[in-house]
Amino acid sequence: MKKIGACLFLTVTLTAAFAQTNPPAARPLSLQDCFTEALKHNLDVQIKQTVPQISLYNLQAAYGGYDPQFVFGGQHSYNDTGAYLQDGQIILPTIDNQNTFNSAFTGATPWGMTYNLGGNVSEQHVSKTFSTNFLAGDSSSGSVGLSVTQPLLKNFWIDNNRLTILIAKTQLKSSEQALRGQIITTVTTVENAYYELIYARENVQVQREALVLAQTQLDQDRQRVQIGSVAEHDGTIEQDEAQVAQSRANLIAAESTLDTDERVLKNQITDEYSTWFDADLQPTLTLEAPLQLFDLQDSWSKGMTLRPDLLQARFSVEQQGIQLKYLRNQLFPEVDLIGSYGFNGSGAQYRDSFNQMNDGSRPYYTYGGQLTIPLSNVGPRNQLKAGKATEKQLLLQLKQLEQNIMVEIDNAVGVARSDYEEVAASRQARISAEAALNAEQKKYDVGKSTTFTVLQLQNKLTAARSQQIRDLANYNQALANLALQEGSTLQRHNLDVEVK
Repeated sequence: MKKIGACLFLTVTLTAAFAQTNPPAARPLSLQDCFTEALKHNLDVQIKQTVPQISLYNLQAAYGGYDPQFVFGGQHSYNDTGAYLQDGQIILPTIDNQNTFNSAFTGATPWGMTYNLGGNVSEQHVSKTFSTNFLAGDSSSGSVGLSVTQPLLKNFWIDNNRLTILIAKTQLKSSEQALRGQIITTVTTVENAYYELIYARENVQVQREALVLAQTQLDQDRQRVQIGSVAEHDGTIEQDEAQVAQSRANLIAAESTLDTDERVLKNQITDEYSTWFDADLQPTLTLEAPLQLFDLQDSWSKGMTLRPDLLQARFSVEQQGIQLKYLRNQLFPEVDLIGSYGFNGSGAQYRDSFNQMNDGSRPYYTYGGQLTIPLSNVGPRNQLKAGKATEKQLLLQLKQLEQNIMVEIDNAVGVARSDYEEVAASRQARISAEAALNAEQKKYDVGKSTTFTVLQLQNKLTAARSQQIRDLANYNQALANLALQEGSTLQRHNLDVEVK
């Protein structure tokens, strides 16, 4: 066991020595540096950046409803009627061979009209058997023309294609706000992590100073024991040693918190953690408490115009309005204008038909209208009612969100004001604790105080110093949270971010 203990001690000693001779690489970072890295490399932002791209592709795909389609087909048919008896006479068999080809361009227009530009041509060979003789005939026919259908009521000012496109446009705008919201959230998270790291580093320094104070007190009391001014077994040295041990434990805990806070910030600003994990992040900013005048009405105004989630909710209401426009249109009967125009052709062979169609000597045309009235219209009427109920629900949710935002901003303003006052109070508490310890130390030096009292005041001073930097960090984080609730984070830091 002694050998194992010695090996462990040697391993720890060598590891510590190696760490001291090879410290992590220092990496100074300003808050703007962190924002720049996060906007480029934060994985949450990168994931959210794909959403507008997907929405844009969906919008472009929606215009595919107007893509014309080319149709081409051909078929061969064969028909042998066979001999049969009709009115006491034997009708000899007929053999019919026919080849038919057709092609067309079909599609729709943005005003609801559908069209079909196409043509067809066929060639027929008929043979009729009379004993050993037969009669045969070849013929060809075809036509080419344009036919259109234009709705006048249902599907006139909006149809399924236009509905899909309009909804895709609002979804694109909504996805851009979702990306903007993610960027604001990430920037706020980075800012809070940055302030937390500053606090952790300064708190480590506070705990080191506390350890120095405790160690100094222990060294002084040991000297007093040696010269006889303090009794050897009155518990003074034990109290000092306990204070040193506790201070060392507090320092270890503070250093562990510092390591954790570094990892949190690194995770927010990189997508390659392996290149950052051993970096010693050193914030260049110091915690301060700038005076800020809080205007609740101005903050509310910002929240009502800048909050991404509120803008998304408004886009949802807009999208439902588009849906209602379509559902109302579907209540109307179908009143369609129809028309066609083209040319026929015929002859013994294909070329005869093509020549006549090309000459335009045999035109044809049609025009008219068609009325289709649903007898009950149960489906569209109830779909419209459901759409209206959905719109009412979305409007109530929007109102609820607006009210919640006002409350959140009011709370954020209240917290920021309170934190600012706490900064001033904790600063004064730290100054008073320093003065109290200095006074008590002087009394102790002349034998008018005890080690217990001095150690208590040391603890109070350490707590006051730690609380002061905690309150400074809290105040800066409260300002960041207020900007988050307003939706003004990007403007606050002058960040020009493209969200399209």
